[in-house]
Amino acid sequence: MEVLLLNGSPHAHGCTARALEEMKKEFAENGVEVTELQVGNNPVRGCIACGSCARSPEHHCVFSDDVTNQVIDAAQRADGLVVGSPVYYASPNGALAAVLDRTFYAAGRELGFKPAASICSARRAGTTATLEAINKYFLMSNMLVVGSTYWAMVHGTTPEEVDQDKEGLQTLRNLARNMTWTMDCLNAGEGIGFDKPFVERSAKTNFVR
Repeated sequence: MEVLLLNGSPHAHGCTARALEEMKKEFAENGVEVTELQVGNNPVRGCIACGSCARSPEHHCVFSDDVTNQVIDAAQRADGLVVGSPVYYASPNGALAAVLDRTFYAAGRELGFKPAASICSARRAGTTATLEAINKYFLMSNMLVVGSTYWAMVHGTTPEEVDQDKEGLQTLRNLARNMTWTMDCLNAGEGIGFDKPFVERSAKTNFVR
């Protein structure tokens, strides 16, 4: 099994990376392979709703000059997805939001019924709003949102401060174990013939006519 860890922070070795590292160690102990990608600090385009991705056999975005198509490929290949973000103005990093907009516009249907989880890091507040914003991508794409023993967040302004958030790190370890268990259950069900549910998509109701 393979999980994609997407770091939505511009800092490769910051607090969000420390949080994801805690999950990575737990996945490794349970035999789960991990692919790591980072949004980074290079320019990221926003979605322009051109629809070109719908005509792409790879479900790629028309813009190929940032990390988005790498995320699309890795997410389609993986059995599970974890998205981490720092809290900026009580919401995810804007570059991450742009990447997620384009990833799910292009390939959201391909990610259906995969387990997914959001995590975040913050100095103090804005955490639950950030988690909710990320979870909406999963919930609108038929993904299975995995929970833990508390909100999946850590606090601190440096990785060393995050190390002191013992409950936060514990929550992330539990989250990694829960995701591993969920993927095992899905694989076992598929192995004995349980198919994914049928998804209806024919109805479209516009509010303005």
